[in-house]
Formats: sequence, structure tokens, C-alpha cells
Amino acid sequence: MMLKIKDLSAGYGSFRVLEKVNISLDKGQIGALIGPNGAGKSTVLKSIFGITTNYAGKIIYHGKDITGLETSELVNVGVSYVPQGRQVFSSLTVKENLEMGAFITKDKELVGNKLERVYAKFPVLREKKDDYAFTLSGGQQQMLAMGRALMQDPQLLLLDEPSLGLSPKMMKEMFEKIVEINKEGTTILIVEQNARQAIKIAHKTYVLEDGKVGLSGGRDIIKNPKIKKIYLGGG
Repeated sequence: MMLKIKDLSAGYGSFRVLEKVNISLDKGQIGALIGPNGAGKSTVLKSIFGITTNYAGKIIYHGKDITGLETSELVNVGVSYVPQGRQVFSSLTVKENLEMGAFITKDKELVGNKLERVYAKFPVLREKKDDYAFTLSGGQQQMLAMGRALMQDPQLLLLDEPSLGLSPKMMKEMFEKIVEINKEGTTILIVEQNARQAIKIAHKTYVLEDGKVGLSGGRDIIKNPKIKKIYLGGG
């Protein structure tokens, strides 16, 4: 098992958000976290990436306890995180943004190889490699943020709301890229407001409610009456 979150309680300072959350992902799977705003979905990703206060429980990655590890150590062991909101370095070029993702790689030839792999995945980034990041569209900035994370050769990729604010066409392309990245061997845990699409691509789906896992299952979870009523707008 690649990732096991066991009885995790976490939050920010004295503000508790998660209570005894249990989540597991096997190598090569996509896991989806869905639920209403404020349920704690993003906090799960931030807890894994070491940017919350973890009060109790454990985060096990490849059989090792990584709870509370520094962000730099997590990157070194193969965990990458793409935060919500397309956070790119707007005053740097696309290429410079991507190179920032390879900060732990000293070999210039290896960095060049990684750049080529990202450009192959996102051809628009090659076309715009010398353009400043702020000139890109929202979808292109999201691709840049994902490309920067891929420069770290992650084994586990954490994605927070990658489709947020994208056009339907760009959203479709984004989900296709996520599936493609997964098929190449990267395990992915995704927080997503588009519940239908998230369930469709995920091997496991966890529904968070008030900081707890209220429901979990495979792709057939979409047939659950509760899921249909609350998240898919049907009866």
C-alpha cells in the first residue's frame, strides 16, 4: 500500500478540521476526495504535505511514518503537491517556473530531460516556454502548476481542485491529463468539486463531511442515493 492515513485529526493551530480520518491508496491508484465546502478535503492534502497541525493519527507512505515531515523531505521521497488556485510564479517565464520544480536536481542534463517530458505532456507549455506565466490563460496556468510538480518525478501527486474555474473544454482536457499521468505510474490523490468527473476517474472515492469520512467506495459509489442527491443534483 502506498498511502495509509490512519485516524488522522488535524487542523490549523487550535482550529481542528479533521477528526479520525482514514484513507488508503494502493500504488497506481487515483483517489478522489469530494464533499461540501469546508468539509476538510484540502486539509487532508495539506496534512500529508506537512503544512497543517496534526494532533493525532499517522500518515504512512510506502510503509514509513511521514507524519510531520518537512515539505522538502516529502519532495525528496516522491510526494508533490499542486495547491488550489493555480499558484505559479507570474513574473517568471514558463520554462523558469518549470525549472523551479526541479530545484532538488543538480544535473543540468537531467533537468533538460525532465523539461522535455513535461513539454511532451503539455505541448502548449513548449510553445509558450519563453512567455511570462501571467500571460497564460487559467487552464494553461493550471497545466504549468502541474508540470512544475511533475518536474519532481513524484510517486504520489496531490492535486487540489485542478478543474476550478476552467472552461468545460479545458476541464475535460485536464481530467484526461490526470488519467494519463496516472497510467504512467503516478499515484494521485485529488480534491475535486466536480464530483461526477472525480468519481469517474477515481479507483476510490472518499466523501468528507464535517471533517470526517462519511462514505467511501469504488466507482459504483455514484449510484448511492445520497451521492446522487447531494453532489450530482438528482433524486
